[in-house]
Amino acid sequence: MSEMQNIDEIKQVLEAVLLTAGEPLSLDMLLRPFDGRMERATLRMLLDELRQEWQGRSMELVQVASGWRFQARADLAPFIARLTPERPARYSRAALETLAIIAYRQPVTRGDIEEIRGVAVNPNIMRQFIERNWIDVVGQRDVPGRPSLYATTKTFLDDLGLRSLSELPPIQHFTQQEIPLDIG
Repeated sequence: MSEMQNIDEIKQVLEAVLLTAGEPLSLDMLLRPFDGRMERATLRMLLDELRQEWQGRSMELVQVASGWRFQARADLAPFIARLTPERPARYSRAALETLAIIAYRQPVTRGDIEEIRGVAVNPNIMRQFIERNWIDVVGQRDVPGRPSLYATTKTFLDDLGLRSLSELPPIQHFTQQEIPLDIG
């Protein structure tokens, strides 16, 4: 790659890299095209500038747990959804309760989930979330039987458009009122 002539060219490279990436890109990945000739602080500043420049357009630059990505604005999702005949996955109340317990109480065992919910956890629910890469086994509890400990993944955060678990709504928000969770 030839030397970057100005900030506009650097931003064009960043746009092209982010728009063609199939997944969020970390700062380290975004530094690669510049072959070590850019500081992380400069990159962050340019990403913030790009985010501002894209405001009000059909796409927006967002930071999620795994890095940075361009995504369609949320208000355009219904139009985009018409292009794909697939329906987003619908989760049962039991599945959503299980996922919420893992997200808010992690790391947890199946026994912890069953104790909180008061019913047995369907193994298909756990398998479904593992296959979607929303939860993973992060260790074993040091008790007899060494049950697996489950926690959410960066993919879970990315799919919800979050940078960290601290951005989840407070649990009281759900316990005070009945709010349907539609996770696509």
